Amino acid sequence: MAKLSVNVDHVATLRQARHTPFPDPVEAAWMAEEAGASGITVHLRMDRRHIQDADVERLRESVRGKLNLEMSISAEMLKAAVRLRPHQVTLVPERPEEVTTEGGLNLIFYGRRIAEVAEQLAAAGIAVSLFIDPDPRQLQALSSLPGGGARWIEGFEINTDAFTRATDPAQVKDELAKIQEVAGIGKDKGLKVYAGHGLRTSNVGPVAAIPNIEELNIGHAIVARSVMVGIEGAVKEMLAAMNGG
Repeated sequence: MAKLSVNVDHVATLRQARHTPFPDPVEAAWMAEEAGASGITVHLRMDRRHIQDADVERLRESVRGKLNLEMSISAEMLKAAVRLRPHQVTLVPERPEEVTTEGGLNLIFYGRRIAEVAEQLAAAGIAVSLFIDPDPRQLQALSSLPGGGARWIEGFEINTDAFTRATDPAQVKDELAKIQEVAGIGKDKGLKVYAGHGLRTSNVGPVAAIPNIEELNIGHAIVARSVMVGIEGAVKEMLAAMNGG
């Protein structure tokens, strides 16, 4: 079964709404791991709307599994990642106006910059992953990154947003097939394959059942559900839904 990395960004969102010390995303991360999560994901945004640098520092010291830091390819974020040293960085596109990440990285247009950032992260001992749409052309672009940049990339996360938004059964089937295809190509290339975005207990099963996907990154659905049942209960419900797939 695919592992579960819990994104605790929106625990910090609630904290920042009142600028109080609580709820603490580090405590939430500890509870998530106690409930069965294999790792923790956070997105350090340019505007610091939720997770703060100090949160990442504390998480790096306390997370028992893998700490995955999502960030843009900006110079500021690269500097922060090298200083904070998470286990893994997942490079994602970022716009100041967006509510959440709106799509995958365009490796075709931004390949040179992505390769430069990946090389510097790898030199700092940080594993590098890329958030991409389920499009074989993006994997081809990954293999052809300038300067042999592909050698710095350990894996990629498939953007499952289109799958989670699909309502027509034929469209759901088509979007799932795209994820399966890209996961298979990635595995054949020797890359670690992850997936996430918009997944919840009602739709996670088919994605979790794809053999080549080794980890799912899920945040909003778990944090939202935790308001009702607590973080440990929400994580256990998600793991059960993944296992049911």
